[in-house]
Amino acid sequence: MPTIEEINTELKRTAFQKKAVVKLSNNDVMELARAYFADHGYRATTTGRPGHLLVMGGAEGILPRTTAEIAVRQNVGKAGTTLVTVDAAGERLGAEMKAFLAWLRAESKARSSVTR
Repeated sequence: MPTIEEINTELKRTAFQKKAVVKLSNNDVMELARAYFADHGYRATTTGRPGHLLVMGGAEGILPRTTAEIAVRQNVGKAGTTLVTVDAAGERLGAEMKAFLAWLRAESKARSSVTR
């Protein structure tokens, strides 16, 4: 069984934090994120705070469980834009978060080009 120090080192090593600005509503981002991670084998559920989604996965490496948080704030900077902040730890979950943000940006561009 790994020690707390080893787990903390692994959490720091595999940490993934990123922000993205998209032209989707708060609710759209939450629903897209929930569906995306469910399709990729993770559990995604809302937290007690509005605009926050918790993503949970199984063990990865020495980590007994992987978790991520997605925070969504609407109308940041200018109307119609949403700030999406992700914070994750885990070798595969971090890579999945990176792929999710790329997919979300592409989805946002596709939807905004249709509405123009």
